[in-house]
Amino acid sequence: MKLRNLALASILAVSLSASAQKDELKTLKKLYAIEQMSAKDISEYKAALNKAEPLVSEPADKVYYNFYKGMLPLLEIGLQENASNPQFVMNALSPERVDFLAKSLNATLDYEKTNKKVYTDDIKETVTSFRPTLLNYAVGLGSAGKNKEAAKILHSIYEMDKTDVDVLYYAASYAVNGQDYDNAVSYYKELNAAKYTGEKTVYTAKSKLNDKYESFNSKAERDQAVKLGTHVLPKEEQEPSKQSEIYSNLVRILLQQKKDEEAKKALAEGMAILPNDATLKTLQSEMVLSSANYEDYKKVANTSDPNATYNLGVLAFQEKKMAEAEKHFDETIKLDPNYTNAYVNLSAVKLAADKPLTEQMNKLGTSAADNKKYDQLKAQRIALFKSVLPYLEKAHELAPEDGNVVTNLLSVYGYLEMTDKYKALKAKQQGK
Repeated sequence: MKLRNLALASILAVSLSASAQKDELKTLKKLYAIEQMSAKDISEYKAALNKAEPLVSEPADKVYYNFYKGMLPLLEIGLQENASNPQFVMNALSPERVDFLAKSLNATLDYEKTNKKVYTDDIKETVTSFRPTLLNYAVGLGSAGKNKEAAKILHSIYEMDKTDVDVLYYAASYAVNGQDYDNAVSYYKELNAAKYTGEKTVYTAKSKLNDKYESFNSKAERDQAVKLGTHVLPKEEQEPSKQSEIYSNLVRILLQQKKDEEAKKALAEGMAILPNDATLKTLQSEMVLSSANYEDYKKVANTSDPNATYNLGVLAFQEKKMAEAEKHFDETIKLDPNYTNAYVNLSAVKLAADKPLTEQMNKLGTSAADNKKYDQLKAQRIALFKSVLPYLEKAHELAPEDGNVVTNLLSVYGYLEMTDKYKALKAKQQGK
């Protein structure tokens, strides 16, 4: 008998809970339907949310409970006395609340695709009407240096309206600026999956009100403004593709995160779309360069880029391919006459020949034949130092504080018995 009473009590408790849940959801629905909510209505709305939260259990009811909860910050902003107060908007919103809003609205839309439409039209209208408020909120966060938070807001806006992929692009840019690299990678991948290029025609005209150019959503809208006389001097500008930036940023972040294989895959994907892109080609050569393999890097290096030819010289020098190294440093200087390290390394390549000359000279005796040989080797050494001198002097001109360059230059001046220049440079160094 006691067990039967217990079962009955459990059923009754569930029934009462379900009834209370329905009552609170009805209250929320009724309050939400009010055209212009008051502060008192908002207070009752919050109370109903709090009462319903522990009671909601049915999947459909959870969808609508989350919808009402997600809409709360927008209802608060919509209070007539606060609607135009930016600070109130900042206080009412947060990245977490906007994220929850986006998820709850999308869940409601998904549910109503196969069930009765209750809020589908309302959601679409809400997204359209509050989008400028949310965008301004994101821009405000970015202006305050809160780039990471701004990125999340923009991504939530995109989640609510995926027709405007530009918003996702800016979300990725803010994420990079905020060093939120995990989300930046995620957003860049979404952009690539959407085959986003960012190419578009921007329609502008100068406002008579502020004498500044303003953008319009379409040519028709711009032309109408000109026709009405509010704007003059219409222009059309083509916005270039952003794919190179997207792929190069994605690859660099992945490399920074030590995800080398993923970076190679992203680079290959980007180069398949943009085979002649200079930025991606440079990235490719940099990735090969990190393997420190001269022959592999030689296959991909852009020889019209002084950095690439310089890197070729360094790798060749490391592999003791002196003739190749000298050639590449020469090419670097031709491409960029102010490339300091190219002069330094070119002199180092040439001076590498000094060691065997010195070793031979040190092994010689005092016979007439050895003395003759010594003079020949000394002449070669003098010629070598004279050939190096212009490069060291140019390197010193470009980088006067470089101690290694000064040391080598003093050695050359000394060996060539250029006393005046030696003393002048020595005095200059001692006077510092």
